[in-house]
This record gives sequence, C-alpha cells and structure tokens, in this order.
Amino acid sequence: MTNPFKLLGISDDVVNAVKDLGFENPTPIQEQAIPVLLEGNNDFVGLAQTGTGKTAAFGLPLLELIDFKSNKPQALILCPTRELCLQITSDIKNFSKNISGANVVAVYGGANIMQQLREIRNGVQIVVATPGRMLDIIGRKAIDFTNVKYVVLDEADEMLNMGFQEDINDILSTTPDDKKTWLFSATMPPEVRRIAKNYMDSPTELTMGTKNTGNVNIEHEYYVVRARDKYAALKRIVDFNPEIFAVVFCKTKMDTQDVAEHLIKDGYNADALHGDLSQQQRDKVMQRFRDRHMQLLIATDVAARGIDVNNVTHVINYSLPDEIESYTHRSGRTGRAGKTGISICIINSKEIGKIRQIERIIGKQFTKAELPTGFDVCEKQLFSLVHKVHNVEVNDNQIDQYIPRIMDEFAELSKEDVIKRFASLEFNRFLEYYKNAPDLNASADDRGERGERGERGERGPRRSSDGYTRLFINLGSVDDFTRGDLLSFVCNNGKIAGKNVGKIDLKGVYSFFEVEDASVDALFNNFKDIQFNNRGVRIEKSGDPAESRSGGGGRARSYSGGGDRRSSGGGRREGGRREGGNSGGGFRDFSGRSREDRGGRSSGGNGGDRRRRS
Repeated sequence: MTNPFKLLGISDDVVNAVKDLGFENPTPIQEQAIPVLLEGNNDFVGLAQTGTGKTAAFGLPLLELIDFKSNKPQALILCPTRELCLQITSDIKNFSKNISGANVVAVYGGANIMQQLREIRNGVQIVVATPGRMLDIIGRKAIDFTNVKYVVLDEADEMLNMGFQEDINDILSTTPDDKKTWLFSATMPPEVRRIAKNYMDSPTELTMGTKNTGNVNIEHEYYVVRARDKYAALKRIVDFNPEIFAVVFCKTKMDTQDVAEHLIKDGYNADALHGDLSQQQRDKVMQRFRDRHMQLLIATDVAARGIDVNNVTHVINYSLPDEIESYTHRSGRTGRAGKTGISICIINSKEIGKIRQIERIIGKQFTKAELPTGFDVCEKQLFSLVHKVHNVEVNDNQIDQYIPRIMDEFAELSKEDVIKRFASLEFNRFLEYYKNAPDLNASADDRGERGERGERGERGPRRSSDGYTRLFINLGSVDDFTRGDLLSFVCNNGKIAGKNVGKIDLKGVYSFFEVEDASVDALFNNFKDIQFNNRGVRIEKSGDPAESRSGGGGRARSYSGGGDRRSSGGGRREGGRREGGNSGGGFRDFSGRSREDRGGRSSGGNGGDRRRRS
C-alpha cells in the first residue's frame, strides 16, 4: 500500500525518514497544508492548535522545494523561543537525514554565537532562528538572505506577544520581496491578522477547527481555593494522580523558582524552567523531563513554548495567564498527537469570571472539580502501589536464591499479615501526612485571603528566615551546581533533612543557604572533612547583609574540608548574576516532607535573546 505521505507528494527519501520516526499517517493540518505548500506559489496562513504537527506541515514541503546542491540560505524559520528553535531544528534534521548535503542551523540566544557563525559559513540551506539572535547575526553582516525563497513565521501570535514586531520587520527587510511567507499560529488575534496583511499577498488560509479553540482531546477543570491554600492544593492534586507527568505554569520567573524549590524540598521530583537559566541548564532540565526522570516541570509561558514532549498527562495552571489567549498554548502541552490530557486551573473565587472568558474563547466548558480529601489521596496512592506490585515483572533467576531466607523471615506471619505490613510501609506515610487534612475547597462567596499558609499550617512559596541561620559555602554554579544539586550536597554531607534547609541563593563561585538554627552545629561538625573535587569545602555563618555591603561584620564561625576552624574578618558582597536552576532527583520520599515549608524568593538577571524573556 502506498504510504499516505507519498500520496501527498513527499519524496521517498523523506517518506522513509518519516517512517523511521514512527509516523504512519499525516495529521489533519499536514494533510491539508502539504499539497498547498508544495506548489510553492502562494503565501500561506495555517491556524491549528499546538501538538497537531505544524512543524512537519511546513518542514516536509521545504525539503521538497529547496535546492540542496547550493549551500546558500534558502529558507528562514522564525520562532519565539530557544526551546522551540531547537525542537524545529531537530525535527527537520530528522526529516532530512536521507538527503545528501542537507544542512540546518539553529540560531538562538544563550548559546555560543561564534559556533553558530561557523556553521553558517560552512554552508546552510535552512536557518531556524529566534528574532533577537538573528538580528545580532544580521548586524554582523554574517549572513546573506538574497537567495531566501521561503520565510516561515511559526507561533506568530506568541512572537508578537513577546514584543518581536520590530525585530520581525527588520529581519524580513533583508529578504527578497518575491519570497513566499508561510505563517503558522494557534490563535488569530488582530495582531496576527495585521502581520498577514503587511507581509503577505493574498495568502491561502487554512483553519483546522474553529479559530482560537482548544484541542478537543483535552478536558478542562478548575479548583476554587483560598489564596493561602494554593500550594497545598497543588500538592494534593499531584498526590491524587500517582502517575502524573505534568507541566505546571506560573506567571513569573520568581514564582516558578519558588514553587519548584518548595516541591523539591517536599520530596517531589520537580524542576524549574525559566529565562534566567543558562542554555546549558535549560537543556539539562528539558532532557531530564523528556527522559521522564522527573514528574513535574515548573515553567513560565515563554520558557514552555518549545516543549514538545509526548505523553504529558496534565497541565496545571498554578496562576492563570494575563493574556487569555495564552491559555490555549498552555493547555496544548498535553493531549498531543491524538492523545488525551487534562488541563487544570487552581484559582480563587475572584477568578471565576476569567474562567468564563477562557470558556468563550476556546469553545469548551470547564468542569468545576472538588479537591480530594486526605482519605481519598491515601486510598488512591495505596491502590496504585498495589497495582504496581501485582503487575511487576519478577526475575525468577535472581530472586529465587533469596526466597528461602525471605520465607524464614516471614514464617511466623500469615499471608494477610505480610500483605498488611507491606502495604503499611507506604500507607503509614500517607496516613501521617494527611492526618487531619483540612478541606481546601473554597466556597463561591469566599473572596480569597492574603497570605500563603496552607495545609496543616505549612507555608507556600514565600520569603521567611525566622528561626534560620544564613550560611556561606564556597561552591556555586561554576562547580556545575544547581539549587537542587546544592541542596542534595548539603543534606547528604551535613546529615540533615531537606526540610531543615531554607532558601538557597546560588552564585558563581560561592553560594548562600539557610539552615534551621537547631541544625547549624551538627552541620558544621559534619562538614569538617568534606571535600569537593579535591578541595576543601568551607562553610561560614554569613554576616548581616548591610554589614557585608559596608565592608564590616564580625567574626564568623566556619569549617573547611580539612577541619580547620577559621574566622572571617568581614562580610562578603552578595552581588552577581544568578546562574542556578533546580535539579530534583530520584523519586518522591514522603517521609522526608516538612510540616512547615520555609523558603524565599530568588531573583536573577536576564539571559537569552534580546527581547523580553520569562
């Protein structure tokens, strides 16, 4: 039987590459767009939701229309974020793996520009770029677009939302007037309509579904809670879904970092993704998420635009977006490639009106859901464990040698006793954690409360140093530490629990962290002989920040890796750009969760492209 992609006009080399990727049938946007784009004669506007296969819809036709015998740029693809730039580049490289001489270059901020310039000089037919870095390269007169025949504006609505209008104008002014422009977008606000009018000549327009609507495979739910209970509600939703693999959206970089840090301290497998991370750190976080080595990715809108990860089960809106249209992009991270997904909003009663606005835009009704009780969560987790035990694959060759000793150990116990005790290993933890757990659901007339105190009196992400001592350590991001790495290092070597550590302020060659007052002496004693990469690790009590800035400060207790006790004649200036992120490792350990979360907000510089980043 003839391959469906071949019937659309795609050559054998590309069809074989697509088959190797596991794609057998084109998606609706691909089926409709590819024949039109293969003609290469018209401008084009394609409207389709995220996760519907837009990259292949424009990438496959480009591979058929470009002359790969020439090493000059013939196609330019502009997209809003680094992650999306890398994703598109990877996809097109995979599609073109059987084409001799095909070269695709990714151009984006936060990476070595000299390496990108070398790749361009070596010859390239397709350039995938974010606007800011593309303008930098054009300003260096390092690229010639006179042979460009096709320009693709992917996620055009988001590029305009991010303030790239002027950059797009400047970039397109360097391309030939007779080029063909293909615009792809998930929504069609007036700004996108204007860009189509300004840059295109009678474009062919293709709309899959109704404009601005959400993916039909996604269920939409919202939970109404008091503002102070939002963090506790997030944890309860996660606990009630043992197999969750989710993206959690926050409004700001600061909130993203705070939520991720508190989740890590509470034993969840989480990490943060936002614009203040270096490209290397962002790549590390995304690779862990793609490999499913973590369950929860906490992200801002902009940072998450390039997340093309299969089988995301949930999108959780910890904060509703300022732009209602952005909700469509958020929810599109789940329910991709024909799969189903759930988009959840955690709101207070004042935000119900915004939910109604979103309903009108996406054309789907939300379900008002009730947060589960503590008993419900315990029951769900227990039977998830039971199902795993029932379905686990047994390696008889390895386990048989231990069976006699195991049977001897359990000789005095009945089958029922063994099952009870085994189940209690996990069940007791949940029973303790959710003992006397309050009802977090807010009534319709509850207007929300200021503050962050949540479940069982625990605090959500907020700044608090009461009862904590601020310490200096001579390790930082130059040692390839993230906040999560440093947290693990301090806990493992200091022999203290994560719940005893407060805010972590990662710097370049040093860092600061808070430890509960009661744990400070034990930490100092345990760090007497600790080394990292063959150098002593030094910990000191940090002086008052005001004294540090003025150069004053008294003597501070410290320990180095050799066990020497030292003193500091003055404080340390705590300036510098934050390089860090989070790295949560391993599986959740509920026995290590704190009853009272403490932590603070962190801030940092900007990185990446020239325009606004989150």
